[in-house]
Amino acid sequence: KCLPALRRWCVIACKRLSGTSLAVEGRVLRAVLYVYHSRLLRHRPYLALQQVEQCLKRLWKMNLVGCIETLAELIPKKNTSQGHEECLVPSQPVLETVALKVLGGCKLILRLLDCCCKAFLLSVKHLCSEEFILLNTVASGLLSRLWFVIQYRCVLQSLVSLYGMLSTSLHLVSETQQMPYIRGFTFPSDICNFLGVNVSSEMKKQKARMLTTKKPTSWMKKFFPTMPEAASEVGKKRNSATYRSAVKNCSIPCPTDIGEPVL
Repeated sequence: KCLPALRRWCVIACKRLSGTSLAVEGRVLRAVLYVYHSRLLRHRPYLALQQVEQCLKRLWKMNLVGCIETLAELIPKKNTSQGHEECLVPSQPVLETVALKVLGGCKLILRLLDCCCKAFLLSVKHLCSEEFILLNTVASGLLSRLWFVIQYRCVLQSLVSLYGMLSTSLHLVSETQQMPYIRGFTFPSDICNFLGVNVSSEMKKQKARMLTTKKPTSWMKKFFPTMPEAASEVGKKRNSATYRSAVKNCSIPCPTDIGEPVL
């Protein structure tokens, strides 16, 4: 009975780990680090971005998706031996290897989320100090999107659920035929005790920290002044025909400030 559930969670975890959005955010992060490498070697938000990129690199190099896909291929799609006492199941060494990688992947994703939160807070802090405005603006948006992608796609939650099914299957297989492969390590029955935190509560704490951060509005008001009410009323009453005629008229001088309305 555990085999269909184990296969289903393997497929779900692979889909959420191999999503295009997570890979795209990783490529954008590497591109930003490459552009600012020679300029901001000692800048604290830049160093925090490097830690985030290092966690992502380790997550891809551990080949967690390939390991889970191999396990899913070993599980039969349909139980063809329902009338017999025996059925084909993955061996204990395979289950132990995948379970160990899932534990390491959960630890690494927790570290990645923590680094994203710390780097985001640093970027906003330096943004409020009006330091490296372009870099910190890009970094804060990128980090919030990366953190949201991991939370929205429930990457960590799917790995936690997959480990629960792996632990049950590993227990049953080891009782049937003991073939221990990893020695000197006891697989925890509850992954939350191994991780040391409750996954859902930790995500809520990080989200609260990121949402309650001081907003850098002072420098934005300097670069983009608010439009006067009179000008805004004029802009609302202006129709599309008047706007097209004004655009075609080349004698109208260009405004000096992008915040000023074009009449």
